Amino acid sequence: MAEQPVVPQHVIDAFHMMWGPFPEVVMLLHKSRVILAVNDVAHAAGVPLGVRCSSLNPENKTDGHCRQCRALEALRSGGPLEAFSVAGGKRMKAYWLPLKEAPDVYVHFGVSIGREIDAALAEAGCA
Repeated sequence: MAEQPVVPQHVIDAFHMMWGPFPEVVMLLHKSRVILAVNDVAHAAGVPLGVRCSSLNPENKTDGHCRQCRALEALRSGGPLEAFSVAGGKRMKAYWLPLKEAPDVYVHFGVSIGREIDAALAEAGCA
């Protein structure tokens, strides 16, 4: 297990209040990529706390970072970033959202892109 960063409890509580019922996996992460908290869907799927998120992705590089990760870029800019990716054979739109009150912490999640939306994006030249 990775070293657990210290984050104020009110940050963890706010995460659960806002993201708990979200219908996709959502993680609260430290810049070291250690998972600090997960929403209800992630918990039900068995996503563990205290490990690096890259350990959950079997396709990650041997350096321990996912190829598509934009966490550090989002933290440096202080603003949200998004990207299209493929996870578990599904197309996703992934987001990295830095927290203003906790500059070393961010929310990360992806939203599944259904076949209809995927086809419309491809037709529009956006995917």
